[in-house]
Amino acid sequence: MDHTAHHTTTGQHHAPHEGHHGRADHADHGPHTGPGASWSTAVRATLHCLTGCAVGEILGMVIGTALMWGNVATMVLAIALAFLFGYSFTLFAVVRAGLGLGSAVKVALAADTVSIAVMELVDNGIIALVPGAMDAHLSEGLFWSSLLGGFAVAFLITTPVNKWMIGRGKGHAVVHAHH
Repeated sequence: MDHTAHHTTTGQHHAPHEGHHGRADHADHGPHTGPGASWSTAVRATLHCLTGCAVGEILGMVIGTALMWGNVATMVLAIALAFLFGYSFTLFAVVRAGLGLGSAVKVALAADTVSIAVMELVDNGIIALVPGAMDAHLSEGLFWSSLLGGFAVAFLITTPVNKWMIGRGKGHAVVHAHH
């Protein structure tokens, strides 16, 4: 496989971006990243997404469990809040960077939908499959270990998805084109 064309193209894009907002770590972000998107870029994007998802999901699980809602209602609330917080983190970042609200919403939806969906599918699937996890109380280790273990597995599965998407100018690559 001839890698010279890829390295030449990538090199052309690094120089103008290395000083972008004074941060060299933006050098491998953006729609131009190509199939060679780095693992570090994918990890950062996944951690960003996981942070919003975790805040929303934990809040939803805690609220639903504390109010003694059924499993389905609790999971629906947790998933809805995971999407809300996941999108919000990106939305606030791109609005701060100067994008209008309408455009920022489109960027957040484009950047995070697949990542959040994969994360939620994996995380909630694990919680649903761990015997007793959905019936555990907030004070029980099973509640927290299944929730946090689900996040860890979701991170491992979502990172390659994000790497693939960023390498094709999609997902979090869309965000980095705006700041």
